[in-house]
Amino acid sequence: MNQTVGEVAGLSARRAAVMLVDGVLRRKIMLDALIDGSDMPETPRDRALAHMIAATTLRRHGALSAMLDSLLDKPLKGRAAGVRPILLTGLAQVIFMAVKPHAVVDLAVRVAEASSDLRAYKGLVNGVLRNAMRRRADLVALADDPVADLPVWLARRWVATYGDARARQIAESLAQEPALDLSVKSDAAGWAERLGGIHLPTGTVRLIDAGSVSALEGYEAGEWWVQDASSRLPALLFGALSGRTVVDLCAAPGGKTAQLAAAGANVIAVDRSEKRMKRLAANMARLGLSVTTEIADAASWCPATEAGAILVDAPCSATGTIRRHPDLVHLKTEADVVALAAVQARLLDRAVKLLAPGGRLIYSTCSLEPEEGEHQIDRIVAESSDLRRAPVTPDEVPGFEAAVTGHGDLRITPELLDPPAAEADRRFAGSAGFFVARLDRSG
Repeated sequence: MNQTVGEVAGLSARRAAVMLVDGVLRRKIMLDALIDGSDMPETPRDRALAHMIAATTLRRHGALSAMLDSLLDKPLKGRAAGVRPILLTGLAQVIFMAVKPHAVVDLAVRVAEASSDLRAYKGLVNGVLRNAMRRRADLVALADDPVADLPVWLARRWVATYGDARARQIAESLAQEPALDLSVKSDAAGWAERLGGIHLPTGTVRLIDAGSVSALEGYEAGEWWVQDASSRLPALLFGALSGRTVVDLCAAPGGKTAQLAAAGANVIAVDRSEKRMKRLAANMARLGLSVTTEIADAASWCPATEAGAILVDAPCSATGTIRRHPDLVHLKTEADVVALAAVQARLLDRAVKLLAPGGRLIYSTCSLEPEEGEHQIDRIVAESSDLRRAPVTPDEVPGFEAAVTGHGDLRITPELLDPPAAEADRRFAGSAGFFVARLDRSG
């Protein structure tokens, strides 16, 4: 979707944003896969703008749909339904983004006009978005409840698990654009100052409005990697790692792998996906870190000896990462939680069999669903007479003290992390949702 000579500025980005939203909502394709496609604009600026518009539209889809329905005289049916992504992305810019409204309308009309199937509806696009400009104050009131942006099944689950008030806090956190978190090899405070960010207690460097990741100082030199603040905690809970061998199951794309290796561990990274392991290898090469890789199904992998330290960062529904991946609410279903819980049980069972006497196992998922966290650990501890929880203490997880449960697990919900900088800018607050448990085997 390259911009042609003489094309109106910004049109390429809007066209791409519409394609991204349509790809997720109608074709059920992951946003990351669409962004990596050949139809995206060439310039980094237009690509970033297209992604921001699409992500905002997907993140606030419930509110935007309610707004659109209130602006329409009748539902969009048949061929007319094709303009819905154009209208939703236009509304997202008018209501939630600092874009000049008249430019939004003009570019949305041009997107419709460029399509032979939608050209007849350019007047509808113009009328609806101009009406939205006039009624903006009334429409904003429809965005008051962020829980409405969640699918019904997920909202119901979170209310049942966390209660009404906390479910709303989670949803409010997910409605915000996420910060960029980096793990650095050394001198996190120095890198935070150099990159214009803040240094979180966990050692994370947090940036906002960072721009292109690969253009940041230190990227080419391999001084840091992208890793959410809460994602750092599983590896930290092993304690001292220098010289120890750690098996990292389900390792790709390698954020925790890099963290383990940078801490001095001898890492054996296992993942079934050859493509993802190539990405892990490329990441380790950029960072100058050496790890041993095994392309194998972690649920059946057979190493030569038992392992004294195992990390199981299991595949999951990823409902804790919706802030960064707003397409997930449109792609996941409750059936996915059930299916993935069965996968996690097999992985955990296998990991326990591989764990040496006196060994330590860390289990984690980026899911907010109990079936993928607490229930898994309750089951495996009940079934294994020589396995016990090694409770996490609040002093081990600065910034996440409130996440420590009565059993000594970590149940991190996206609204918990609230650094002092968030008083001035709420974008510094929050993190990905995570569950982490630490298990020890008797010697």
